[in-house]
Amino acid sequence: MHLLFAKLARTCQLIDTFSEWIGRTVAWLTLLMVLITFLVVILRYAFSTGWIAMQESITYLYALVFLLGSAYTLKHDGHVRVDIFYRTMHPKTKALVNLCGTLLLLLPTCVFFFWVSWDYVADSWSVRESSREAGGLPGVYLLKTVILVMTALVFLQGISDLLRSVLILCAETPLQEE
Repeated sequence: MHLLFAKLARTCQLIDTFSEWIGRTVAWLTLLMVLITFLVVILRYAFSTGWIAMQESITYLYALVFLLGSAYTLKHDGHVRVDIFYRTMHPKTKALVNLCGTLLLLLPTCVFFFWVSWDYVADSWSVRESSREAGGLPGVYLLKTVILVMTALVFLQGISDLLRSVLILCAETPLQEE
């Protein structure tokens, strides 16, 4: 039984490490977004010029940060939570709430979003969708694919949270939360 718990803990650690790496890597895109926004403003007001592709790249970067950073946010408990009662709960009670929330809400929602997004993304790929604006960015289909990637990453982080809750519930002494 101890070996099983060790494997579950190792699985949580691997998933958490992956989510952490993705989140920290994607966070750098915010700097790039700020720099491009600054450049767009300078070009527009100082030189009366600009490019649609440059403006669209800000939207693409924002979407990447939001979508790919979702699992990182979940890992760090940064999502919206009504914690009037939660914050005062015992760690095992918190683990039970997290287990139920993950099983009944998070994982089914991820599966649902993946399922309903599949045709949307597939249709975009079938026509190699690009920007509707003249001079806009190609590869809208690639951006839409990130919706599927996001649901998979959040699902994976949900599995980690689920396993962690099981470990806490099965432990004789409460595990410390990160």
